Amino acid sequence: MIVMINGAFGVGKTTVAESLQSQLPNSIVYDPEVVGFFLRELLPEGSKQLEAPSGNFQDYVLWREYVVKVARSLVDTYDKHLIVPMTIYNYDYFNYIRGGFEDICRTDHYCLEASRETIETRLLKRGEEKGNWCFQQIERCLESFSVHDFSTYISTDNRHVAAVVEEINRQSSLELTT
Repeated sequence: MIVMINGAFGVGKTTVAESLQSQLPNSIVYDPEVVGFFLRELLPEGSKQLEAPSGNFQDYVLWREYVVKVARSLVDTYDKHLIVPMTIYNYDYFNYIRGGFEDICRTDHYCLEASRETIETRLLKRGEEKGNWCFQQIERCLESFSVHDFSTYISTDNRHVAAVVEEINRQSSLELTT
């Protein structure tokens, strides 16, 4: 099984993913940002500028393809459940990746939500500086997540991580250990 955990930067995806992984036997956290960092180092500057003039590695064609290919390799090689935290607000990219994941195995998607104030507070607590790239993405994320259907939405405002994990468990019928 693949559990996609989506949402704006600062909404709590990685924290929820790590907590879920600690309770879901035979699982690993697979962060597609690593694929983006790899491509950012690998691709020639001219190619990066053509495909992703904004600097967002999700605009690289290879990023979308490799995210799915690496997921397939992880499942095929290690036979583990994948927990995939990522901010993906471009609906076409989301559909491509989700479709690729669904070709591998059952895939559930959860879009974590929080108020702008909560997101900004969490970003500051984790050491981000107001105005940096993460802050610049907040409006884009909130708008996309409200306009498009990103499946099951879970609010993280004023909720402990355990409550969010429990809600994911209820929705997907995972066999968590406590």
